[in-house]
Amino acid sequence: MRFLKISIFLVTLLLPRLSDGQEAGIVPAITSAGQKADSILAVPSASQEGTLAVPSAGQEVDSVLMVMFTGDIMGHDGQISSAYDDSTGTYSYDSVFKYVSPLLSAADITIGNLEVTLGGKPYKGYPAFSSPDALALACRDAGFDILTTANNHAADRGPKGIARTIRVLDSLNIRHTGTWTDGQARDTLSPLMITENGISLALLSYTYGTNGIVVPPPAVVSYIDTIRIGNDIKASAERGADLTIVSVHWGTEYDTLPSAEQERLAAAMFRSGADIIIGSHPHVIQPMTASVDSTGLTEPVVWSMGNFVSNQRQQRRDGGAMICLELTKRGGQVFITEAGYILTWVYTPIENGKRKFCILPCSEYEDNPEFFQSSSDYNAMMDFVSDARRLLNVSNTGFGEVISALDMWMMQVK
Repeated sequence: MRFLKISIFLVTLLLPRLSDGQEAGIVPAITSAGQKADSILAVPSASQEGTLAVPSAGQEVDSVLMVMFTGDIMGHDGQISSAYDDSTGTYSYDSVFKYVSPLLSAADITIGNLEVTLGGKPYKGYPAFSSPDALALACRDAGFDILTTANNHAADRGPKGIARTIRVLDSLNIRHTGTWTDGQARDTLSPLMITENGISLALLSYTYGTNGIVVPPPAVVSYIDTIRIGNDIKASAERGADLTIVSVHWGTEYDTLPSAEQERLAAAMFRSGADIIIGSHPHVIQPMTASVDSTGLTEPVVWSMGNFVSNQRQQRRDGGAMICLELTKRGGQVFITEAGYILTWVYTPIENGKRKFCILPCSEYEDNPEFFQSSSDYNAMMDFVSDARRLLNVSNTGFGEVISALDMWMMQVK
């Protein structure tokens, strides 16, 4: 269980805030029924007892579950060098997540896409990724519960790299899905079942390919196959899943809109019974869409979350979006009652003569240019924010931006 309950539309977190004397912009809060509140709601802080009460839209709420997703966790050469401590000969990635760890830890379930292998030495970035085990350790300590491993770099170090990645994640008690040591493991461990707060979820993970690398048996990588996906979704329902989440590595790199193939695949997966689709691979943000009715949201698709952390510094590739889904159980049925996103950007300051990598939740720092080492750093983040909002404010349906204001995280009303 987590130390703090989180709600998409209004969250109290003990995070670094604006300096004294600065004013945060006040935005309306959202009730869980999707209505605009007259004022910012009062909720208990993290240091107080109690949890946030969620309105039930006329029905008694059995339970509420917050699920968070992040984009690609990458390991380029610059990141590996940054994590190395010359004095001890060891690696540490703790500073990468320090500004977003409270958010990651606040969700009931946090899921990320591990787009590297933990294949051992030699540690290397593109094109054959293998990161130090310390990266996975930092992910766990920052609040990740589950890492998906089906992506185009899953086989970068061959079947031995697949097997070693699995062993390391198992040793750290990080749940995972998307690659397996053999077919029996896949049949036993997939779908990955998640039960929390009285809600049962099934998580499936697939990739379009592995950069042309053939994976010899017995190792298994989960490739996109609509017939197999349909059977896996059916198996999820048979195992008692209230909702089935499909994590899919797809699309065209650096395109900000989904391709026709993504749209075709999403339609096929929904026809097969998928409830939520979460996409990655393009390394830039693509829109988030869902249908909205009186019960909440249906058929939500996040076409691409962008990069959570990488050394891609080109415009639009230097950040991503954390996705927050609020699931509510009423009368034995589970509904998706809220969906939002938090923009994040990778800040790379120089500390003690070495470049560091830090993921920033953008809305906390967009009114605080003094935080940054240079105006060019601040301007680069704001360029990312402007590009993302220009795209998402026009193209999103059902998903709103979750922003930081007055020591709270809340859904912004358009």
